[in-house]
Amino acid sequence: GRRTLTYAMLGVVRTAAGRLAHVGRRSISSQVEGKKFIVSQVDVPTSWYNIQADLPVPLPPPLHPAKHTPCGPEDFAPLFPMSLIAQEVSSERYIEIPEAVREVLSLWRPSPLVRASRWEKALGLPDTVKIFYKYEGVSPSGSHKTNTAVAQAYYNKEAGTQRITTETGAGQWGSALAWSGAQFGLPVEVYQVKVSYEQKPYRKAFIEACGADIYPSPSMKTQAGAKILATDPDCPGSLGIAISEAIEACVTSGGTAKYALGSVLSHVLMHQTVIGEEAIKQMALVGEYPDVVVGCTGGGSNFAGIAFPFLGEKFRQEAPKTTRFVAVEPAACPSLTKGVYAYDFGDTAQMTPLIKSHTLGASFMPPSVHSGGLRYHAMAPLISHLKQLDAIEARAVQQTAAFNAGDSFFKSEGILPAPEATHAIEGALVEARKAAAAGGGTVLFNMCGHGHFDMFAWQKYAAGEIEDFEYPEALVAAAMKDIPGLNGVDWPMPDAR
Repeated sequence: GRRTLTYAMLGVVRTAAGRLAHVGRRSISSQVEGKKFIVSQVDVPTSWYNIQADLPVPLPPPLHPAKHTPCGPEDFAPLFPMSLIAQEVSSERYIEIPEAVREVLSLWRPSPLVRASRWEKALGLPDTVKIFYKYEGVSPSGSHKTNTAVAQAYYNKEAGTQRITTETGAGQWGSALAWSGAQFGLPVEVYQVKVSYEQKPYRKAFIEACGADIYPSPSMKTQAGAKILATDPDCPGSLGIAISEAIEACVTSGGTAKYALGSVLSHVLMHQTVIGEEAIKQMALVGEYPDVVVGCTGGGSNFAGIAFPFLGEKFRQEAPKTTRFVAVEPAACPSLTKGVYAYDFGDTAQMTPLIKSHTLGASFMPPSVHSGGLRYHAMAPLISHLKQLDAIEARAVQQTAAFNAGDSFFKSEGILPAPEATHAIEGALVEARKAAAAGGGTVLFNMCGHGHFDMFAWQKYAAGEIEDFEYPEALVAAAMKDIPGLNGVDWPMPDAR
């Protein structure tokens, strides 16, 4: 029914005569003009996977910003409903997905897993190299962000929240939460990073079409925004600033509003694991398992979504082979590859608890790259922790190289990627060429969203105007001076299990 229509409209699976190549809940592996499509009608997962149950060393706790001691549930209560706080600290391996959430997710889930055969051919790869991608652009907002937005809207509605405040960079998260809020009759207030607000006007239109309010950040609506504009009227904004504004709007609401975050926190990353859970089953249906899993990283949610279920199998020694995990970030904002692993604030105004992660400093203002969703000063604590444990790898890429890879993918596979997703595509390209040199291998990456709202960036690319930014070493050094973790704030690393 509805799911079949989604795939039909995308043109994902068709016969040579143009007819749909699947019916109902059958799994598909069909050959069409040399391209192997795989859209497996596995069930929508019934539980989220919580990697904290399988970590060889537990995650360092968040710290109270004033006391510098581990936060308790009451410290998060002004921002989140207790149900989400419980998920944040849970060590249960699986947490059941409410039926009301699964019903909404079933509009587009399971998302397609596709063999990128045409791109493989265009790259001149040998038959021993296979590239698969999980396509999350089928969601109503066009990205993976809707997976957690639906869950957060549901739990807030259940808790009696009257309004949700949030930030957004490129607009994918703001769009996802605006749409999800509408599913449960919950008003949403969005603060979008100003440079993206101006570059992507149709994200604003989408958010308003969902009935939500949206403001460019920094704004005059909050004290945090007004203070920044007073010193820098032309400030392009950052995710750190937008988070500060959204949190201030929440905590000054008199208890009627709650805050929702689109990445970074553990419960957010957990909601995305439906991606990897589906991918494991879909690849098993065709006898495949990845040698390497690739995803782009800004805050870490889409990388976690594709990687964590596979990492869990590795930690539990259930994986059929040794798999590598590669996070790809922008060279202009390289928290994983050049940040310090230390306790720091999650926002510019220093309103959040302290989280231990790879950070460039909460006051760091990233260059105005087109991948607005990756312009965040710090990485998710779970992703950073895994990097410290040498469970994942990280590399940084300039945006010209990322767009070049995305352009190549688009011309072969027919999906115009979001600028953020081009980083994962470039990472997959590099890994595929490594595999070719090594005699073969299977690459899986998360194609986290389409770029239909990012035409300003693609216009720039077509005109040859995409810029590469040198790593802003002096700005990062200045921002790092204020990192609490570099000024004596720390907590002992938990013992290995």
